[in-house]
Amino acid sequence: MDRGAIRRRLAVGLALLTASGLLAVAVPAEAQAAASRCEGRKVRTYPFATGTLYVYKRGGHICAITVPKDPGRRQKMMVSVQAYRARAVVDEGQYSRRACPVTVHAGHRCVWVKGKVGRGP
Repeated sequence: MDRGAIRRRLAVGLALLTASGLLAVAVPAEAQAAASRCEGRKVRTYPFATGTLYVYKRGGHICAITVPKDPGRRQKMMVSVQAYRARAVVDEGQYSRRACPVTVHAGHRCVWVKGKVGRGP
């Protein structure tokens, strides 16, 4: 392999690395936080006064995350997912960035999701 081919491959690799770095910086922090925890595609976003509830679906599984509008300080957060005729799966506590994801197998059943940050709904 000659020097020209090596330089071209290095240039392409550097360009790809730079582009991926720019994309990572361009995506908002909330979207990165939400996407990094639930697998599947985002099917709903429910904004409310003190935060946002993100709902993801993969196959028959539903996953939800609650993210505060003001991350960084510890505050009470809750996320809950309940499939029809099943118990709710809840994560509630004092968190600074998000209420961790909760996942249930819903199949084709109706699902109720709830999210809460602080004293908000």
